[in-house]
Amino acid sequence: MRLGVLDIGSNTVHLLLVDAHPGARPVAFASHKRPLSLVQYLDGDGNINDDGQNELIEFVLEAWEFAARHKAEDLLAFCTSAIREATNGAEVLARVKHETTVTLQELTGSEEASMTFFAVRRWYGWGAGPILDLDIGGGSFEMAYGTDELPEFATSVPLGASRLTRDWLHDDPPSAKSVKELRRYIRSTLKPVVRNFHELGRANLVAGTSKTFRSLARIAGAAPSGAGPYVKRELHAADLGLWAQRISAMKVEDRLYLPGVSDARARQLLAGALVAEAALELFEFPKMEICPWALREGLILRRLDQLVFEEAVDPAPHVGKRKKDKSKKKAGKEGDKKTDSDEPQTTFEEFPVPVNNPAPAPIPAPMAGGLAS
Repeated sequence: MRLGVLDIGSNTVHLLLVDAHPGARPVAFASHKRPLSLVQYLDGDGNINDDGQNELIEFVLEAWEFAARHKAEDLLAFCTSAIREATNGAEVLARVKHETTVTLQELTGSEEASMTFFAVRRWYGWGAGPILDLDIGGGSFEMAYGTDELPEFATSVPLGASRLTRDWLHDDPPSAKSVKELRRYIRSTLKPVVRNFHELGRANLVAGTSKTFRSLARIAGAAPSGAGPYVKRELHAADLGLWAQRISAMKVEDRLYLPGVSDARARQLLAGALVAEAALELFEFPKMEICPWALREGLILRRLDQLVFEEAVDPAPHVGKRKKDKSKKKAGKEGDKKTDSDEPQTTFEEFPVPVNNPAPAPIPAPMAGGLAS
C-alpha cells in the first residue's frame, strides 16, 4: 500500500510517501517539503502569528493534494514541539482542521522519543542489545533507552537547535561569551535527566537520529547520503569538540561550504554540535552511530503493525508462502521413502494470512474550497 506521513516539524514541513507492506521495508516513493521554521513566527507571548499559520495551512493543503494525486491510501499527519509548545497550539490545530479537514496529531515529547526509538530498534534488530537513541530537533532534544521494541524510558528537553540559536546565539559569528554561556546552559539542563538514564544500565549502542547528527557526521568525514543507507556512519566525540570550536568562529554564510550543510541548517549547526558534544560527554560514550530511520519511519512501521492486527492489509507477497521440498516429493513417488527427518521439510514457516481483506479507501481528491472529508 502507499502510505503518506505528514511531518510538521520545527524546521521543515515534510510529506513523505512510501510503498510499504507488513514484513517488508518501507520504500520511499515521493517527497514534498519546504523549509518552515514555525519558531520564527512566535510573537512575544509565544503564539504562532497569522503569517506562520497561513504558511502552515498552505503547505498542508499542498501536501493533501500531493498525496491524493499520487494515490496514497492512508495518511498520518503529526506535529511536534513547534506547535506543542506554542501558547496557541490548540487554536492552530483547530484552524488547520477547519480549513483543510486534516487532523494533525500532536505528539508529546516522550511519544516522539518512543516512536523514534521504535524505528531504531527495527533498523538494528534485537542483536544490538540495549540502545540509547538521541535525536536533536529544531525545538527539542529527545532521548530514549531500552532493550525491547519500545523504550523503558523516553523523555524530551527544550534543547532544540533552532530554539537555542534563537535564544542564545544572536551574533554572526557568535561571541565567545554567548557560546560559553550556552554550553553551561546545555549541561545544566541535561545533567539531571542523564542521571535517570544511568540508573537503567549502559547501552551497547548509541544511535543519532536527526538531520543535525547526519550533517555533523558528514562534516567530520562520514560518507555522503548518496552512498546509500547501509553505509556505516559514525560521529565521534573528539571530532565534535574540534568542529564545534571551528564552527563557532565561522559566519553562517561560510558554513554553507561545509559538506552536507544546507541553507536551512547552517545557522543552527553550532547549537546542534554543542548539544551533541554535551550528550556524548554526559552519557560517557566516545561515539554514536547515525541511524537512517527516525520518527517518520517509526510511525509508518507502527501503523503497518496496527493495520495487520486489524486485518486491513495483507503482508508482502513473499511472507507466508510455503516452499515445498523437492527431495521429499520425489521420495513420495518412490514409495514414500523417509528423509533424514520425519518433520516436514520447508524453507519457510507458513504464517496465517488474512484472505480477501479490503484495502483502505484511497485519499479523496480535494474539492473546491477545501478537502473532502
